[in-house]
Amino acid sequence: MKFTDGLWQLRPGVTALYAAEAYDLDAAEGELTVTAPTTVIGRRGDTLNRPVLTLRLSSPLENVIRVRVEHHARGGRGFDLPGAGGGHGVVKTAAGGGATLTSGALAATMAPGAPWELSFHAGGRTLTSSGHKSVGYFRLAADAQTDPGPVGKPRTGPAAYLAQQLSLGVGEVVYGLGERFGPLAKNGQTVEIWNADGGTSSEQAYKNVPFYLTNRGYGVLVNHPGHVSFEVGSEAVQRVQFSVEDESLEYLVIYGPEPKQILERYTALTGRPARLPAWSYGLWLSTSFTTDYDEWTVTSFIDGMAERDLPLSVFHFDCFWMREFNWCDFEWDPRVFPDPEGMLARLRAKGLRVCVWINPYIAQRSPLFAEAAARGFLLRRPDGTVWQWDLWQAGMGLVDFTNPDATAWFQSKLRALLDQGVDAFKTDFGERVPLDVAYFDGGDPERLHNLYTHLYNQAVFEVLEERRGRGEAVVFARSATAGGQRMPVHWGGDTGSTYESMAETLRGGLSLAFSGFSFWSHDIGGFEGTPDPGVFKRWVAFGLMSSHSRLHGSSSYRVPWAFDEEAVTVTRLFTKLKLRLMPYLYQAGLRAHESGTPVMRPMAMEFPGDRNAAHLDTQYMLGPDLLVAPVFTADGTVEFYLPEGTWTNYLTGERAEGGRWRTERHGFTSMPIYVREGAVLPVGARDDRPDYDYLDGLTLRVYPGPDGEKTITVTDQATGLPARFTVTRSGDEVSVSSDLAFGWSYEMA
Repeated sequence: MKFTDGLWQLRPGVTALYAAEAYDLDAAEGELTVTAPTTVIGRRGDTLNRPVLTLRLSSPLENVIRVRVEHHARGGRGFDLPGAGGGHGVVKTAAGGGATLTSGALAATMAPGAPWELSFHAGGRTLTSSGHKSVGYFRLAADAQTDPGPVGKPRTGPAAYLAQQLSLGVGEVVYGLGERFGPLAKNGQTVEIWNADGGTSSEQAYKNVPFYLTNRGYGVLVNHPGHVSFEVGSEAVQRVQFSVEDESLEYLVIYGPEPKQILERYTALTGRPARLPAWSYGLWLSTSFTTDYDEWTVTSFIDGMAERDLPLSVFHFDCFWMREFNWCDFEWDPRVFPDPEGMLARLRAKGLRVCVWINPYIAQRSPLFAEAAARGFLLRRPDGTVWQWDLWQAGMGLVDFTNPDATAWFQSKLRALLDQGVDAFKTDFGERVPLDVAYFDGGDPERLHNLYTHLYNQAVFEVLEERRGRGEAVVFARSATAGGQRMPVHWGGDTGSTYESMAETLRGGLSLAFSGFSFWSHDIGGFEGTPDPGVFKRWVAFGLMSSHSRLHGSSSYRVPWAFDEEAVTVTRLFTKLKLRLMPYLYQAGLRAHESGTPVMRPMAMEFPGDRNAAHLDTQYMLGPDLLVAPVFTADGTVEFYLPEGTWTNYLTGERAEGGRWRTERHGFTSMPIYVREGAVLPVGARDDRPDYDYLDGLTLRVYPGPDGEKTITVTDQATGLPARFTVTRSGDEVSVSSDLAFGWSYEMA
């Protein structure tokens, strides 16, 4: 939300009150309270008829400082922060009247009096600061000439906002704010944190996260689950501004200094991703959306994959496994699936897992609608009637997940499907959540708009963990907000079927990685329309070099032979390549579960000191050692950057010196996949499935690197037992030792 008209004026219909001075500072038990009048107090009479902003500084976690700004003390629901505690801050007052709150290496210093100055610093340098006119309370008239805000959240009358601005240094780059499909660096952008079903080609996003981090060594989480508006160097070009329509605003500054350390602390605060089963990393195949299918069609796809030596791990049934106009009634359409239990058993006998599509909406024609409405399980309007509309499903209502009984009822339907033999759920939708409703728990509809999908995914994930066990639960979710990373996997939503859509999809995944999400997938080939064979084959290579890989579309099938025979070859090559890499990828997934470091990493995350990497959003690191540069051109030309060091082409063994850009041209059976200098890459013995014994027949590929010792861990996915390998380099001599007695070997790459 932009409130100002240039540097000196406000927009018509806007009035502003800014924190003008730190009038007094009170320290007690690790908390610092600052009284901030909205004018400098020159005499006693100035304290009358004068709004005051109150700031409370504390530390819920080491190296994290929380700041709460209040106009009026009206508390509201924030995010669930499972890692938050107390007692981490120490306050020291200065002789001149200022004070400093310290938590680990991070400190916040409040200068006394005027001008207003709150600074955050670590390691002897200022990270960011809140200076003159940086904390403001804005009143907007009904006709105020400000930005309209996100679609679905209209401003219908006067409003009041709290806003905070934090400084941006020269060369400072901002990342994150959820899965966004524009440039990876958010500088110069206006970002509305408001979940929307807008596809991948707009400013809207399915996964909005009010968290950003910068290359200056810190991140910021705005602890407001509703609409947060960010101006990232776009209103005040020297600052990041975030604002909420509320009487209080809370944010947390998180110190790194490295990006992965910031994410480690952010996910310690908001929750780490669950451990995922090895089978989920394999290739998923879908019925697609509006195609015709029945058990014969499904079986023909699965048998066709097997006949062509295309390893398949999961089969996904999209919407029409249920009868049209009935979504969601959680019942197999008897006209096309008369024997679901038998069919699921037959699929399981082929070594497959099964995923089915669901959403949190109940169509009026579904027999469940009347039951849910009668029992108060659907969102209601303030007058008590069930909220309904016809967009998506005729007369549909939304399950009210703030009602424990409604959640339990919804979960009971899922348990029945799991009992039939379903293994995972694709949790679609959850973004189009109305504001003119009353929730069971009395919650604010504005704050619950983004949180709705979190409650929905949480309900599904809980059932999967209950029935399948921890480490076996998998949702395939489209929408999320802060904390949603605890329930993986997330996919990129509805894309086009072009090279441009492929590139915007990657930007969304990289932005999501900078927002604390460790596992990510996308629709190989794109969703809308049908890709030409070239786009499909390029997308197959990209998709199988992602943490999770799914063939899915809208109105056409995505089996490779529907495109051309070379598409079959490309799918076979990259599927088997990924399955061989499972010891490496599975270990990266465990690392994500333990520390919050994503499997798929933006270059700026893995190489934070390299200025060439700061804006890169057409390539990425898959785990710590594999650089992947998807091909986004019809002629196979790809330009990419190799950081410093000697890199090795994984497919050809060619060496290349880094610290420079490269332009290569690739056929469909190739793409730039480079191995980092000094890497020790664990490669498995099988390429027919993702869930095998990684330690049986394991090969360690030792790549050129400096002298010294390096230890890597490979964990058997079945037993969870780790094996450790130590590689020692000295000149031309290399030796490898392990606590694993036999079943492995190594080779020089």
